[in-house]
Amino acid sequence: MNDRAELGIVTERELSSQPDVWSTALALPAEQLGLLPAAGEKVLVVGCGTSYYIGDAYAYLRNDAGIGRTRAAIPTELTWVDDDEHIVVISRSGTTADVVEIVERYRGSHRITAILGDVDTPLGELCERIVHLGFADETSIVQTRFATTVLTTLRASIGLAPDELVADARAALERDLPADPAGVRQVVFLGHRWTVGLAQEAALKIRESAGAWTEAYPVWEYQHGPISCAGPGSLVWSLGPLPEVVAADIRATGAVIHVDDLDPQAHLVLVHRLALALAREAGRNPDSPPFLNRSVLAAG
Repeated sequence: MNDRAELGIVTERELSSQPDVWSTALALPAEQLGLLPAAGEKVLVVGCGTSYYIGDAYAYLRNDAGIGRTRAAIPTELTWVDDDEHIVVISRSGTTADVVEIVERYRGSHRITAILGDVDTPLGELCERIVHLGFADETSIVQTRFATTVLTTLRASIGLAPDELVADARAALERDLPADPAGVRQVVFLGHRWTVGLAQEAALKIRESAGAWTEAYPVWEYQHGPISCAGPGSLVWSLGPLPEVVAADIRATGAVIHVDDLDPQAHLVLVHRLALALAREAGRNPDSPPFLNRSVLAAG
């Protein structure tokens, strides 16, 4: 393609549908939400890449709300599973080999609930308890709406999906980008507690879509070394309030700071738009980035 505006047209359509898709998730029947962990259960969320980051955000939310001990793990880094843990697996494709292996290993001894975009898949066949989010499935290789719809569903299941969530997503589709893509050399995302996972997911979207230099850190860790890379051309994006002591240090580097009043999850919609703009600036098609596939089919 020679016309950069045509790059990522599938991604653009899918990311723009997020407010409507989140609304559908928020209207899921009680029997679907009821498959997800109940208060008091110990929970292990398993996923790869984006799914892991979404699981990490949910784990922080659930722990901080005092609902039950919750942790997230990457399958290949999982060293133990407690006998009484409810395992939640997340996979858009339903074919992720590392996740399939975990389900095969523990399906006979543990309660397992799968959140899937496609049930006509190995995970769909293996799992009896499935929250099917097929309405949020995507054509684009880079995940946008499926991941955020999973988070919407998880937040709703623990009563932590705010009333303004969908409205904030719509606002994120209309707001100006925080920086001119032509002048951005580095993007850093900062998070705290549950938004650390969102920061990692935001960085992954920039990396996958645009092949750009991007990093993510807990907000209080940024000054412990990484800030030394900041300067003119750096965009430092906080997914929540930014303490003034941190902001002052960042401003001193010459970097641009972005802080928004949107729900942190809705920040991801704006991030998706920036990722698309950066990809187009680089002449890269985020619908099918190089060396990436919809699912990793070889176990780690």
